Amino acid sequence: MTVDSSRPLAGARIIEISSFVAVPLAGMTLAQLGAEVIRVDPVGGAADYHRWPVTDAGDSIYWAGLNKGKRSAAVDVRSEQGQQLIQRLIVDAGVLITNVAGRQWHSYETLTALRDDLIHVEVSGRADGGTGVDYTVNAGIGFPLVTGPADLDVPVNHVLPAWDVACGLYVALAVIAALRHRDATGAGQRVSIPLENVALATAGNLSFLTEVMVNGTPRQRIGNSIFGQYGQQFSSSDGAAFMIVALTGRHFRDLTELTGTTKAVAALGDSLGADFGDEGQRYRHRDALTGLFTVWFSSHTADEVSAALSSTSILWERYRTFADVVTDAKVTDNPLFTPLDQPRIGEYLAPGLPLAIDGAYPSAVAAPALGDHTVDVLRSAGVPDDEIGALFDAGTVA
Repeated sequence: MTVDSSRPLAGARIIEISSFVAVPLAGMTLAQLGAEVIRVDPVGGAADYHRWPVTDAGDSIYWAGLNKGKRSAAVDVRSEQGQQLIQRLIVDAGVLITNVAGRQWHSYETLTALRDDLIHVEVSGRADGGTGVDYTVNAGIGFPLVTGPADLDVPVNHVLPAWDVACGLYVALAVIAALRHRDATGAGQRVSIPLENVALATAGNLSFLTEVMVNGTPRQRIGNSIFGQYGQQFSSSDGAAFMIVALTGRHFRDLTELTGTTKAVAALGDSLGADFGDEGQRYRHRDALTGLFTVWFSSHTADEVSAALSSTSILWERYRTFADVVTDAKVTDNPLFTPLDQPRIGEYLAPGLPLAIDGAYPSAVAAPALGDHTVDVLRSAGVPDDEIGALFDAGTVA
């Protein structure tokens, strides 16, 4: 038998009951790895079915983006008949991922009475069972109060839902680990992933929390600088913005040579008693160093800055808008992106799985419309056609 190395989860079937980011991202990732992922939504769609951005016709670009490669079944989740039908689908698949927490009819206890080797992965807002979304969890962790300019005195939310993304990848990892565990032992698993704990773990692992516990000093706002290293935003003479990062001694030496400040930096170090071979000293005196480097950047055009930086070891990038990025070679000439004809949305370059497996990126597969696969999904779970017809007549499925 030939095994497709780009689809290591082929043969696994997963039921997804979800909305918004974390679990839809997990389901899409598992589908991109070869699993058959069936998203079960209420008739008419879940809360994210029309989420912005939308097309002029009102179709959700967002929903299509996070549900690529899945199958879709639409079921009346409020009716007892619909709930029992979804239970049949879950029992047949053997894996459920969901962020619709607290529903007894698809709880671990209820479902394991029907299949004892079930893998049940549930995302909640908070560890105590309370509700929470990325933006409220983030507000309570501390990041908005260290984001933004140093002199700002109000919180700044990050536009990227980082905790949702991290949580979704944890969900996918949990499913893969549980499948391996079941293959080895025959036993299922119950996995609970509070979104808030994903954020807390990350803040702890990256030392934002530990710094306070050990040193008693909370992180402060530093604008576009990089904590503990030398990194800063600079502007060219024609107004383009660049992010410059010097992580190593070599990076820093190249930066001083490029800007013609080697002697000035040495003199500054002597006057301050600072050793700029040490990253902590470079960070501590970052404002004085930035003042020296700014002269060079502000006297050169963006093209000149880019050309000069390209010949050095310095880590850098020009700030770009999303509109700039979609026409850049990093998208147009990147094998991660392939043309996708997405029904209702149009044709565009869509990213597949961002893992090159044996040198190739699994390509994106179009997202379904709501209920596209209801009949096929029911048949594959052993529901006879006459019962399927009755379910449609009753409005239990769509």
